[in-house]
Amino acid sequence: MLMTGMRTALRALAASAATLLAVTALSPAAQARPEPRAPEEFVALRSVDPTIIQEVRYTTAHTFLGERVDGYRQPVCILTRPAARALHLAQRRLLRQGYSLKVYDCYRPQRAVDHFVRWAKDLDDRIMKEEFYPRVDKDRLFEDGYIAEKSGHSRGSTVDLTLVRLPALPTRPYRPGERLTPCFAPKEVRFPDNSVDMGTGYDCFDTLSHTDDPRIQGPQRANRQFLKRTLAEVGFVNLPEEWWHFTFRPEPFPDTYFDFPVHRRSVAGH
Repeated sequence: MLMTGMRTALRALAASAATLLAVTALSPAAQARPEPRAPEEFVALRSVDPTIIQEVRYTTAHTFLGERVDGYRQPVCILTRPAARALHLAQRRLLRQGYSLKVYDCYRPQRAVDHFVRWAKDLDDRIMKEEFYPRVDKDRLFEDGYIAEKSGHSRGSTVDLTLVRLPALPTRPYRPGERLTPCFAPKEVRFPDNSVDMGTGYDCFDTLSHTDDPRIQGPQRANRQFLKRTLAEVGFVNLPEEWWHFTFRPEPFPDTYFDFPVHRRSVAGH
């Protein structure tokens, strides 16, 4: 009886171990899938034109959210190959005139857009309001079109950018908790940027950011038109509500919203 009882206990122990192994094998950690990679049509901009300045803002805390954005693992600009080549053509022309492009954002994963949406729905989080949307109530961000559940950036051919007069001066990093000033304040007052004066800072949620807003005149208007004209010549179309926002046409992926992370691994070998 003793031996029979031991054999029964051992069989029960073995069955329990097998069950545990099966559960472990099916656990989320064990079954975790690798991060999605970009299609072959995507490249790192630096591999096409290393002279274009990159300040990938969403990898930092200097955003309208006040924190790094989901999906931005490294400060690398990723674009579809046609869009990157078009920027290269524009950059060649600008360098001869003493300017450089500077990109703030390129491809944007859907998880980043989802992060924007979650933030916009949290009406109590207004930590960066004084700089990025001082004249807009947060409960109007969707209605006024500043935040949406889909972004053209996720299709890979849209870029946010500006112009820098050469030689480029360094731009100091943002210090979380520092005093904020409105994004439409005079250039010498708002957060420092080595770009030419466009009348507002990047990601300024205000009608003054509209490319052809009649209140923007003089050198600021001329700078906007110079950027718009230069990019139009190589196939980019400006979004009228944002002087910094341009989409290359025709888009290779006009109806696909990607979610691979912003990381060099996503385009390794392309």
